[in-house]
Amino acid sequence: MGLERVANIALEILQNTQSKEAISLYKELECGKMLRSKLVLSIVENESAYRLCAIIELIQSASLLHDDVIDESLLRRGKTSINAKFGNKTAIMLGDILYSNAFFELSKFDSQIAQSLSQSVSLLSIGELEDVSLEQSFNNNEQKYLDMITHKSASLIAASAECAAILATHENHRDYYKYGLYLGMAFQIIDDILDITQKSENLGKPALSDFCSGKTTLPYIYLYHELDNDKKAWLKSLFKKNLNTDDFEHLHSLLLENPIKKAKQKALFYGNFALQIAQKVKNKKLESIINTMIERDF
Repeated sequence: MGLERVANIALEILQNTQSKEAISLYKELECGKMLRSKLVLSIVENESAYRLCAIIELIQSASLLHDDVIDESLLRRGKTSINAKFGNKTAIMLGDILYSNAFFELSKFDSQIAQSLSQSVSLLSIGELEDVSLEQSFNNNEQKYLDMITHKSASLIAASAECAAILATHENHRDYYKYGLYLGMAFQIIDDILDITQKSENLGKPALSDFCSGKTTLPYIYLYHELDNDKKAWLKSLFKKNLNTDDFEHLHSLLLENPIKKAKQKALFYGNFALQIAQKVKNKKLESIINTMIERDF
């Protein structure tokens, strides 16, 4: 019921545009896990919190619209993406409409909340820029990958938790920020693992599609550093390519060994930090979120 209410408020905000086309396009978007809203409502639940969640969901949707254009994605959550269905210009402009309406509503909140969330969107955009740069060639630098997902994936989750804590008048709101940051890091690493370990029908896209589209995620980085020079050259030759059956099967089998194990350990490393903070602030709901997230189908 709570998440449905968030979705309804987001739609109400967008209806203020009085643009039938924008509203119609927005309704085409598939609702995701709403992790950020679940996080906020696990910290504070009142009318302002629901409105904050709606703003965050609009920001998240806008970022995904732009992300799909940049990545030339044809699918989003198993359905045809807005850019594939209506064109890049339409997807970009819809994203801009969502952003601008979200920030208009955000301006009505306390300045500390507005600043935290606004800063996270700046970091998110920097992360997107870093991601585009990393896609130019095979990346074997783990720290560059971690910095990128800190900005692109974890910053908005971290700010969501911090803003909820500020709304709840918790003085230790930076603890909540750190919780969200570690949760976001673990969440993205697990998503990257699932791209390798899950079947295509569960993913809503082909397995290993991240690598084929130009993303060198953590398991590939770990694999690279395990290989001899000839095998390293082979791995780099597959980057951004449509894999034939033999290469796919060989690469898949190599990834499922030590690289996936190491990536899981890194996700658990961040997940355990988040869990410690949840225990420190004595919030069982936050403990449940991190436990459920790190236990999902690796």
